[in-house]
Amino acid sequence: MDVAARMVITWLATWAALVALLLAPTMLPDRWQYYIYSPASVGLWMLSMLVGPVVACAVKWQWIRHGARRAGGGGGRA
Repeated sequence: MDVAARMVITWLATWAALVALLLAPTMLPDRWQYYIYSPASVGLWMLSMLVGPVVACAVKWQWIRHGARRAGGGGGRA
């Protein structure tokens, strides 16, 4: 798998997690949903949809660049 594919996987996984976090409070009572889905929280969620994948790619850059570490690669201590 190449770098672009791993970057797309990271990007989509981040979006999937953020959408799941947006939909999770729907199981709460109706009186709580106004506070959870307030304009400020939805605005922050929209901002996180833009910034989150960039941060996730920066954090997982070693995996994106080089792929999974292989067992017995000689990089660890015995």
